[in-house]
Amino acid sequence: MIVKNVELETVCGITSKLPENTMPEIAFAGKSNVGKSSLINGLVNRKALARTSSQPGKTQTINFYNVNKEMYFVDLPGYGYASVSKEIKAKWGRMIENYLHTSQMLQAVFLLIDIRHEPSKNDFNMYEWILANGYEPIIIATKLDKIKRSQVQKNIKMIRQGLNVIPGTKILPFSAQTKQGKEEILQVIEELAKGTVEE
Repeated sequence: MIVKNVELETVCGITSKLPENTMPEIAFAGKSNVGKSSLINGLVNRKALARTSSQPGKTQTINFYNVNKEMYFVDLPGYGYASVSKEIKAKWGRMIENYLHTSQMLQAVFLLIDIRHEPSKNDFNMYEWILANGYEPIIIATKLDKIKRSQVQKNIKMIRQGLNVIPGTKILPFSAQTKQGKEEILQVIEELAKGTVEE
């Protein structure tokens, strides 16, 4: 899959109505400092399309990126920030749940997990929650460049066990620095999007 053009098309806040898109949607979820913006920027070859922030929890909207006028990358609000009130967290939760329930074009949810650490309670809860909403998340293990090559398989196993993933779940390692894993992720996305088109 070659990304030729991409634009931020729709931004939905807590009170916004979700767009009724007619092209496949691929959603990205993950805690606030896991590298979600860096992943999206890396996949679409842009430096600052999705804004990376030194303040975790900055993404407080659902952002729809139109990719090649063929599909949408959907950036969901990050989770796990301590400085945000319970009330706002609950609203974001409802916003994400509403999206997972109402989108007619959502093909898959990618859940980003930091490859260096055991999945947190928040990560586990998010994984279970996405399952409960009817999707089997594909895991992207971010920050691959921060560990030695000899640790990769051990840490992937740690994520697999920590989330208690469904057998056969894909875990794709990725580095925003070196772009390692980018082609594999794009290939999976292309196959998911094509699956819709062919049906």
